[in-house]
This record gives sequence, C-alpha cells and structure tokens, in this order.
Amino acid sequence: MKIDFLITELNVGGAEKALTELALGMHRRGHQVRVLSIGSEPCQERHRLVDRLAAEKVELEFGGFDHWSQMLAARRWLIRRISASPPELCQTFLFHANCLGTFAAKRVGVPHVIGGLRVAESKRIRLAVESRAVRRMSHVVCVSRQVRSFAIKLLSANPQTSSVIPNGVDIATYRDAALADWSQIGWPNDSQVAIFVGRLHPQKGIELIQQQFDSLFAAHPGRRLLMIGDGPLRDPLAQWADAMGPDRVQILPWQNDVAPFLKAATLLMLPSHYEGMPNVVMEAMAAGCVTVCSRVEGSAELLGDESGERCKRQGFLPGDGPAMAQLADAFFCSKDLRQSIARANQQHLEQNYTNRQMIDRYETLYRSHLTANGAL
Repeated sequence: MKIDFLITELNVGGAEKALTELALGMHRRGHQVRVLSIGSEPCQERHRLVDRLAAEKVELEFGGFDHWSQMLAARRWLIRRISASPPELCQTFLFHANCLGTFAAKRVGVPHVIGGLRVAESKRIRLAVESRAVRRMSHVVCVSRQVRSFAIKLLSANPQTSSVIPNGVDIATYRDAALADWSQIGWPNDSQVAIFVGRLHPQKGIELIQQQFDSLFAAHPGRRLLMIGDGPLRDPLAQWADAMGPDRVQILPWQNDVAPFLKAATLLMLPSHYEGMPNVVMEAMAAGCVTVCSRVEGSAELLGDESGERCKRQGFLPGDGPAMAQLADAFFCSKDLRQSIARANQQHLEQNYTNRQMIDRYETLYRSHLTANGAL
C-alpha cells in the first residue's frame, strides 16, 4: 500500500507519538509510507520523533506553516505535495491536518481519506469546520469510544463509517526504565511523589490539585508534587509553586523522556476536563505507576468497567477534587494497594493497548478500503 500520513506538527505529543509508531510499523511491513507535517520541523530538543523516522528512512516533509494566517498556503502546499506522488490512501491526524489534509486530498482525487479524531473539543468554530471535513472522509478513526460518540453527535460522523482504534504503548520502554533520582531536584529519594505530566493548560484541570494541596500534601511531610510540562499556565503555576516551597512542589519544563519519572513516582494525577486517549496514563500504567485521573474520554476506557476495582481505585468524576484527593491518599497510604492495581494495569495494557495491536488494526482497516474497490 502507498500511504500518506498527514499531521499538524511533529512535536512530541500523544497524537504525534501514535502517528510515528504507525508510520514506522507500516514501513517495516513493506508499505510505501510518507509523512507530511504541516508545521515547521521541531527544535532540536523536541526532535526525537523526527529522528526515529529519519533513522528508518521514512520519507518526511515539513510545510513550515505554523500560524492560522498561513492556512491557505498550507492547503496549496499539501495539494502540490500530494499531487506530485499521489497515494492510494491518506490518513490524517489532528484538527488542522484533518481539515486541510482532507480538502487537499479530495481535491487531488485520493480515493481513500481516513480521518483521525484525537480529542473531544467542543468549540463552536472548530466543530463547524471539522464537521465539513468529516463529511468528506471515507472513514473516521476515533481514539476512544467516547470520542466516537462525540463525533457522531457533534461532527455528524456516519456511524457506519467510523470506528475506534486506541493508541498503543511500548510497554517495555516504561516497565524497564531506570528510576529517576529525586536527589537531582533536591528531594530525598524516599519521597512519595505525585506527578503530573502534560500541557499546563486549563483543559488539564490542574486547579483541582491546587485546591486539594493542603489536605493531600501540606499535612504530610514526605509527600511532594512534581509537574512536568509547558503551556499558558506555566507562569501562574510557577508563582504558586514558589509560594508552596521547592521542597514540596516543583515544575520542570517539558522532558524528552518521562519514563524514569513515571517509574519512580508514587502515582500520576491527571484531573483533565476533557481528553481523547491520554498517552501519559498508558505510559504511567506501563511503568507500574498507578493513576488518579478523571473519567473523561479515553481515560475511562483505560480504567475499565466503572464497577471494577481498577476504575473505583483510580477514576473520579471530572471536577470532583475531594474524590480525587481521597483516591490519591489511599495510594499514598498503601504500598500493597499500589502494587496490586499496578499489576492489573499492566495486564490490561498487554491485552489491549500494545503498539502492535494498534498497527494491526489500522492495517486491517486500510486493506478493507483498498480491497473494496479492487486496489488490492
């Protein structure tokens, strides 16, 4: 199969990791793969995904279009690149690529355009634009069941031509990671550390952690909070962390490799208001780090049935700070509980969320489309 993968950018994020694994997996299976990134090439410190694609000689091009004012130019660039070597199938990832990529591929006459919906974001303008693109897609792949329901309800996706393919994770990378050394940031190595990893953005619900800080951390000298990431809330969060004291709260910038931090942490906290399929929850589970996260899109599926022990111990309703604190406190207080839930998490991942399973599912979908019109 000749496949173009179109994505908004290739900085290291959940969707970008998934696309990289998918492109590499299809390339290794003998398919002709090209990756087109609408945005600019990432800076060197965020070049890891680009380096992985380049190391295996996957064709990769960057448009250099990073601002909304360049969208028409980006569309023209995509039309030129796709026309120069038309694929049998295009797979788009993320909002801008879903929209610009779909319109460009249909303009060129690509027979199969598969969209990739990664998050349930309900901004009105975004819904209006993306719903137009969705109607032109041959098929819509959603990263979770809840995102699919969102797409059917708010983006007019056809239930008959939409499906769910969750992200995968390389379990061994996180399970076998070396432990982070807390003394490197001035903390005792026996600290009980709750970790947040992600964009410092209102979407992530970080205010819930701040609201529960006194009861969850301040009254317990051995507990500490580490946040890793960048984003629009960085400055106010840094001021708050300074007020709490660096011996209790620290914020690190984006890290190229978070596996050692997840491996060493006592628990991950992710109180998001909405998600798609949060890779960091899968990565924490793979590392053997229990999670306390809101039961939003994707997270709920990773936690399993609401009546099950994994969900009851790790999931809370969005916005419920006291419930979040209660779950986190239980993990802080019981090593046996952490170990039991961590084992169940890893088993769940191995059965349902490996990279190989993800690649198999996409390959099966692509073959079904090409076979249907006699291309295979």
